[in-house]
Amino acid sequence: MNQSNWILSQRAHKMNPSVIREILKVTEKPGIISFAGGLPSPQTFPVAEFQKACQTVLESDGRAALQYSVSEGNAFLREQIASWLPWDVDPAQILITSGSQQGLDLIAKVLIDTGSRVLVETPTYLGALQAFTPMEPRIVSVESDEQGVIVEDLDRKIGTGSDRARFLYVLPNFQNPTGRTMTEPRRAALVAKSIELGLPILEDNPYGDLWFDAPPGQPLTARNPENSIYLGSFSKVLAPGLRLGYVVAPSIIMPKLLQAKQAADLHTPTFNQRIVVEVLKNGFLERHVPTIRELYKSQCNVMLEALETEMQGLDVQWNKPVGGMFLWVKLPEGMSAVDLLPKAVDRGVAFVPGVAFYANNPDPRTLRLSFVTATADQIRTGIAALAKTIREHR
Repeated sequence: MNQSNWILSQRAHKMNPSVIREILKVTEKPGIISFAGGLPSPQTFPVAEFQKACQTVLESDGRAALQYSVSEGNAFLREQIASWLPWDVDPAQILITSGSQQGLDLIAKVLIDTGSRVLVETPTYLGALQAFTPMEPRIVSVESDEQGVIVEDLDRKIGTGSDRARFLYVLPNFQNPTGRTMTEPRRAALVAKSIELGLPILEDNPYGDLWFDAPPGQPLTARNPENSIYLGSFSKVLAPGLRLGYVVAPSIIMPKLLQAKQAADLHTPTFNQRIVVEVLKNGFLERHVPTIRELYKSQCNVMLEALETEMQGLDVQWNKPVGGMFLWVKLPEGMSAVDLLPKAVDRGVAFVPGVAFYANNPDPRTLRLSFVTATADQIRTGIAALAKTIREHR
């Protein structure tokens, strides 16, 4: 057998598999009720509208829709996004990406050097940690509570001189993994502190439209646009398989993001962008998104009711999200969610252990539950199975 001559880069050695993707393999076993995936409900995908849009695009301008296109993204789509945002945005500041995950990757390449300090919430989005880590930063967790980042901790964590933080990464709305939402006083305080410290903010907002009863507060970027980068996505309001997201960046940053995009994949798929432009005509999202909110609110309420019923006397804690797709659970003292997972799978239910979402000092008692892809009956059955597992292994 020939000896391999391939030598991996140091950067490749720092890449890690997605914990969630590995867990999803476990959930493929027959009969498993999965609260693990961060997947939107396929019930919300507007299949008929996409079918019609595909036909219209191919019939009206099929050859152009199947051709290469500009790296910045479809001009009409960028104009549409700019018109939605609650601050003054030039479409030239918008870059259409292959999902907001690519936006995180491009930003990491443009803003992070080896050893750069990067600040994140506690806990934070696993996909961001995966995007940042190959650039070899020093990722530092900022203390956080149910209202979001604890602003006072930024003074202690920002660093000095060449070790000064490049940016703070936050998800203010219905955060993944915790489901928490940053309060208005905390938003105002965070932006004021970031201005005082000269700390740029990277604001990720894939879930902001998925509120239940009232929309969340104004984006952080709207309050300080020249020192913020904003990430958005069509995955949660249309369909994730399109892989369509966007970055809104200050004009000083955009040229380098565009160059990184060109090096990565030239441009986001032309056809997908054309389809979304067609679907968005005549105010479709204004009619469609409320149906998603209604479904997710109902499923969240079922899970909260099931937790209240099944977890009595178990010393289990959980929060009550006001939007999004997730809630956060804390197990009794001394328990480990990682150790509990295989036992729960044996009982037919899966979740994501919370340790995957911490940059530093993970809390082994935490876990994430997604309530949007299971039916009401599956939620009740799954939470009952989880409670039995906890009761047996406390």
